[in-house]
Amino acid sequence: MNRRSFITLLGGAAAAAWPLAPTIARAQPGSGLRRIGVLTGHSEDDPDAKARLAGFRRGLETLGWADGRNVRIDYRYAAGSADRHQVLAKELVALRPDVIFAHGAPSSAALQRESSTIPIVFVAVSDPIGAGLIASLARPGGNVTGLLLYEESITGKWLAMLKEIAPRLTRAALLANPRTTLYDHFLRGAEAAAPSLAIELAPSPIGNAVDIERSIADFARMPNGGLVVLPDETNNTHRDLIVALTARHRLPAVYTNRFFVAVGGLMSYGIDAVDMFRQSATLVDRILRGEKPADLPVQAPTKYETVVNLKTAKALGLTVLPGLLVAADEVIE
Repeated sequence: MNRRSFITLLGGAAAAAWPLAPTIARAQPGSGLRRIGVLTGHSEDDPDAKARLAGFRRGLETLGWADGRNVRIDYRYAAGSADRHQVLAKELVALRPDVIFAHGAPSSAALQRESSTIPIVFVAVSDPIGAGLIASLARPGGNVTGLLLYEESITGKWLAMLKEIAPRLTRAALLANPRTTLYDHFLRGAEAAAPSLAIELAPSPIGNAVDIERSIADFARMPNGGLVVLPDETNNTHRDLIVALTARHRLPAVYTNRFFVAVGGLMSYGIDAVDMFRQSATLVDRILRGEKPADLPVQAPTKYETVVNLKTAKALGLTVLPGLLVAADEVIE
């Protein structure tokens, strides 16, 4: 199923189950401060994390919830450490919040292990059924619902973008930490798409900065290669290192977040993360107003963006074809 059909299907399910946004009651909640927990894999000082969480708060504010006025928000940051999620999840559950907002599969799974009753709204999880978070997209069935990140076939889109900008490319490494992303989910999509693109895959699981440096250096020893830098907390934490290594080894790379391209990466295609965090506030609002996660369909993101860095393309000796430039939402020169 392609992305457009997938989103249409989910949109139809959501429309059947939810009132349209303008009909949501804007009356202020009853007396007493409600409590929201937030668990994210980012670092607290990460500019991207700040922008995303600001989007989440803006979404809440448009629905009548203001931090410090009628709701309290408690934050915990795993800072890219796979081992921190469970500790932080336990801390948040102990606060007995009305709902917990979880960024990413590791955060969501850790929270679900800690509580089967506190409502959890996840964001940026690519395979929530495969991860065991929900029973189905239309009726999650437990205490968890949220927003999808990517279906597995999107990996084919990333590979096709690499082939378009580097036509001689015959090898592609998939870089991510299996402990902080659903690695097999993206690998299946890559394996389905690679033969038609004449690309040999090189799975490159990593765990830390040392692994990243070694993996990219080893991969770069052979010619005609490129990287797919998967959506992953470890990759996000070490974005500057990854971009520097691709430049050093002259490797074309496609990323899933704009912030890689902003610091010198070649190109990205992915969701508008700030908009997705803002969109997730609708689910949190509905739970605070009395609805159950089990009955709230999982949503798909609504905004995708393509970003291209022409300066980096020139440094790598690559020509950006007019079609890619036209499709780009942002071109960095």
